[in-house]
Amino acid sequence: MKPTISKHPARRRATHPDQPELELHVETEANRDDIGMGVLSDGTAFLTQRAIGDLCGLRNKYIGIISSEWHSPEPPVEVKRVKEILYEQGGGGPELPHIEVWEGKRRYLAYPANVCTALLEYFAFEAKRQGEDIALRNYRQISRHGLTRYIYDATGYVAKTTDDVWKVFKDRASLTYDAVKEGYFGIFKEIAGLIFSLGEAGLHINENFVPDISVGQAWAKHWEKQELASRFGSPRTYLHCFPDYFPQAASNPQLAKCYPEDALGEFRRWFRHDYIGEGRLKSYLSKKVSEKTLPRDYVERVLLAVIKEK
Repeated sequence: MKPTISKHPARRRATHPDQPELELHVETEANRDDIGMGVLSDGTAFLTQRAIGDLCGLRNKYIGIISSEWHSPEPPVEVKRVKEILYEQGGGGPELPHIEVWEGKRRYLAYPANVCTALLEYFAFEAKRQGEDIALRNYRQISRHGLTRYIYDATGYVAKTTDDVWKVFKDRASLTYDAVKEGYFGIFKEIAGLIFSLGEAGLHINENFVPDISVGQAWAKHWEKQELASRFGSPRTYLHCFPDYFPQAASNPQLAKCYPEDALGEFRRWFRHDYIGEGRLKSYLSKKVSEKTLPRDYVERVLLAVIKEK
């Protein structure tokens, strides 16, 4: 039987000596598909040590070894790579890969979702251990939603935060909603469905992920190569602005192209079959990963979300 985790307070050690320690407890918990999971009072989604071991196709003890060797002067390759993956994801390495949660006098270890994702990525693609097929299957399944979202849904947790993860999308939409001339369409509005689908999977646009620029450039080349102006008429321009917290806002307002509405069918066919189907989206994302503006697992997570929606 898998252990249940009580609401007994736990401490998360402060990351700065001037910060007080935080009293944490398990806000909610669940056991879905025999996976022990929960959410701490600060909103941290976690898996138990046994759960992340099962997902990685490993015995429980191997995850424990990683924890015990986290601060070793000569850590094993598993620890080095997991720390590197966390850094590449933009979060950096935590002081420890787990948080202690107590039930009476018994100790359980809660592994935050970002650490679990890094562990799963390593054992799915790099470790070459027995059980990697299990890790790969679970990585792909969880990547469709994002592990934090998966745990929130499984536990029924509602995030207690004032942060709006859709803020960038709404800010950009508000600046383009009425900007395009009547009888024409703009790229951002046309790919809003894709952006929404990705957001539902936990992949939200930001200043490092501006897919409409990539789509617009590729579509403009297609337009010229196929001489589509002779069929649909010439494109026009409109004033396009980015939110003031985007680096691209330095050149606001910008002249962006909008295209005759008669070409919408051609655009949608091209976007579905050429841009996504022939790998242009993957190339764009891979370039962002190589520039270290997107985490390593972003490409597969986006493509899995897109495939799911097709």
